[in-house]
Amino acid sequence: MEDQFVHDLFGLTEPIFVPRYWNPPSIFDLAQKTGFDVESLIFCFAIGGVGAALYDLLTGKRSRPMATIEKHLMTSSALVLFMTLPGLALFYGGSVRRKNALSVLTQCFGIAGLVTILWWAFGYSLVFGKNYNSPFCGGSEYFFFSRVTSAPNTDYAFWVSQNVYAIFQLMFAIITPALIIGAVAERMKYMSVLAFVTCWMFLVYFPQAHMVWGITGLMNGIWNANSQIKAIDFAGGTVVHMTSGWSALILCIILGPRLGFHTAWYCVWSGPVCFGSDGTALMREEQSEQM
Repeated sequence: MEDQFVHDLFGLTEPIFVPRYWNPPSIFDLAQKTGFDVESLIFCFAIGGVGAALYDLLTGKRSRPMATIEKHLMTSSALVLFMTLPGLALFYGGSVRRKNALSVLTQCFGIAGLVTILWWAFGYSLVFGKNYNSPFCGGSEYFFFSRVTSAPNTDYAFWVSQNVYAIFQLMFAIITPALIIGAVAERMKYMSVLAFVTCWMFLVYFPQAHMVWGITGLMNGIWNANSQIKAIDFAGGTVVHMTSGWSALILCIILGPRLGFHTAWYCVWSGPVCFGSDGTALMREEQSEQM
């Protein structure tokens, strides 16, 4: 009876395993666990309902709840990518001298392409796999997106296709190393940046993401009952901002001051200043949409 209710609720056509002990949390439980107030959560749910209603009105079809959630997730993925390209690229491009503006822009674009390939080949599996049964590293079952289909990965969600979920998580993997670029602008060559990002993803991001978000992660306080540190990180404060921030600081210290520091005059031309203003506005706008 419970399985039939879940099938009807999410419009599922294939059998899906739902644990008997799983009970959907109330709005007050979600507010307590996420730290958001009840009014904000109700507003988010209302926005999702309005989106579904608009889809029904424009297409003349009735959208399934599962499909509606995936539409929202794909839209959110596009908005997060928009924060990087062009948001972050313009923001950092507006913080450097004229001769280095294009360099910073291409570094952000290059990181987006490189991380996409790494995520497809190894990253998603190392973060959200589990056959290694390690608190620091996921597994190899999803290498090259093997077995990543439209069926949900019930380790993380019962109603979101795994391929959509993988793309959504890819957007955060892209923006995290790109955040580091602002700390070393004008001081690293393009190929050096790509080499650093490749090593950094395997040594820092993938292990940290698995520890916080992975089903066997050391710090996953949501899905892993045996986690040693009960961390609850929905927005990526630990995985995204702390890792990029500390890594940027360490990289700054290693590289040292730029040549001519305190002896040469660095003048930023008006073009990048406009880029920086546009990038800031884009990033703030997309962050507001995500919240």
